[in-house]
Amino acid sequence: MKGLEICRNFYLEYGKPMIHEQFPEYENLIAVGLVGSGSECYGFDDEISRDHDFEAGFCIFLPGEDIIDRKIEFQLERAYAKLPKEYEGLKRSLISPVGSNRHGVIRTADFYREKIGSETGEMSISDWLTIDDFYLAEATNGEVFFDPEGGFTRIRNNISNMPEDIRLKKLAGNILLMAQSGQYNYTRCLEHGESGAAQLAVFNYVQATMRSVFLLNKEYMPYYKWSFRALRNLDKLSNLADLLEFLLTSENDEISSETKYSVIEDISSMLIDELQNQEITKAICGDLEKHAYSINDFIKDSEIRNLNILAGV
Repeated sequence: MKGLEICRNFYLEYGKPMIHEQFPEYENLIAVGLVGSGSECYGFDDEISRDHDFEAGFCIFLPGEDIIDRKIEFQLERAYAKLPKEYEGLKRSLISPVGSNRHGVIRTADFYREKIGSETGEMSISDWLTIDDFYLAEATNGEVFFDPEGGFTRIRNNISNMPEDIRLKKLAGNILLMAQSGQYNYTRCLEHGESGAAQLAVFNYVQATMRSVFLLNKEYMPYYKWSFRALRNLDKLSNLADLLEFLLTSENDEISSETKYSVIEDISSMLIDELQNQEITKAICGDLEKHAYSINDFIKDSEIRNLNILAGV
């Protein structure tokens, strides 16, 4: 059983009755779920994941102190700490009265401020362009089990919906990096006899490609150690995962490098096909740089469009 399912069942079996019986007047003001850091929030956990920070637990998200004060917050934390210490073979960690990072009682404002620097989910153009996507992923992953008032979910939904002009700016920048690192600098580095630099070019190409694929799917790329796992679950271009792994893990000898460059061009071609399918480029060629600037031209907001093309990467 996956961690998210275990945590949901733990809430339904013990957490929900606790809140209903001990805090009935606050029940409809509270949101409950499992969101944030940890492989279980993505559904990526396995047996190896259970060696640290893995337990049956959930988050109790509270509104501001003007609605639920510190006294009730403390009482909720104590009640949460008294729930069974073991569930489905998983031992729960001790929770301090002031809460924990991943589970327990957390102010909604504190959670979102930690992830994206905004208590309300409202972000400026600069915020959207500079906050790492893995933080946006952590703010919107997992599952909300209970949110009758809907405040926590409204913020979550706002973060989930990246503005289209921001998506295009990030995509244009990453497509340009793909052109520079993969289509141009990889072979140039090899011609200079710089195998290490060539592999750095490959790394940058793979990273920019993965970011582009997530943007084309309108999804946030999670923390790097889960990025390939998440890529394989995407609707569009998930078949690139094995090719990208090959680029990272293969050698740069003469024969392998020719194959790698061929793979780079194949991947680039598939990306261009998807750009054209989504009608966000007018370029008709195999040069990713031209597509990058064409994407940028599709941005409607002149302030965003006129920023440096790499402003979002």
